[in-house]
Amino acid sequence: MARKLGRQTDHRTAMLRNLTTDLIIHERIETTEAKAKDLKSTAEKMITLGKRGDLHARRQAAAFLYDQEANEDEKVLQKLFDDIAARYEERQGGYTRVLKLGPRQGDGAKMAIIELV
Repeated sequence: MARKLGRQTDHRTAMLRNLTTDLIIHERIETTEAKAKDLKSTAEKMITLGKRGDLHARRQAAAFLYDQEANEDEKVLQKLFDDIAARYEERQGGYTRVLKLGPRQGDGAKMAIIELV
């Protein structure tokens, strides 16, 4: 069962789309532990779509990810399908790693770093 993270469905979906897009762009982000654990499944599904590489997979990924610039001359989809998918060609899953950090200073929330392996 998925976590609700104290948000309504549309807000939670938008947050996961945003976090997934940021993870693909930056390849390492710091967030709360619960969000990182939820993000892990969606990010791995996007990388699996990138490995498939056909037109339908590209359209499915485009429907989920936000259309942002990865750098000056590269979009998120291009980075996912060209760079990241090629990196995990031989790997059969387990593309992300969650590293637990200490509690956050302000509210004591458990923090974690999620990164691409």
